[in-house]
Amino acid sequence: MAKQPKPTAGSQKPKPQEAPKKDAIREILYNKKLRHDFAILDRYEAGIVLMGSEAKSLRAGDVQWGDAHARFDERVHELFLFGLHIGEYRQAGTFGHQPLQPRKLLLHKRELEKLHGKMTAKGLTLIPERLFWKGPWVKLDLCLCTGKDKDDKRRDLVARAQKRDVERELARRSKNRD
Repeated sequence: MAKQPKPTAGSQKPKPQEAPKKDAIREILYNKKLRHDFAILDRYEAGIVLMGSEAKSLRAGDVQWGDAHARFDERVHELFLFGLHIGEYRQAGTFGHQPLQPRKLLLHKRELEKLHGKMTAKGLTLIPERLFWKGPWVKLDLCLCTGKDKDDKRRDLVARAQKRDVERELARRSKNRD
């Protein structure tokens, strides 16, 4: 048997990096104003149909909510996302995408029918809450919402302040016991 030479500092193989988990969730964008302006009734996770240049722009972080919302196209009974601005990918050239084009959302047929019934009967709105990578796919959390008026917003502020005061008092009491 031939002896193998001892590895020197420069000849060692670098350790392989761990591959990302298959269902690892990485957030791209979160809608901070949603909870302030709307009362959330229900949540749905939907896939989104993208071109290659759109996916690359998302990886680069070139995306903004703007006035994003989802609506049904009555002719084809499908759900589309409007108002999401995905910046143009420079290397795409003439084969790139339009930044504000409507994007098709992917949901199960039963979910689509249920959503359509709720939106037409009660006049509710579908607003995106967050955009994220789930493994190799881009997903979107959609919230079925009603708009808040000023009184609702004030009530929420008061409730939050009261909760904060109670937590502060409990922390102070537990600290004094010790």
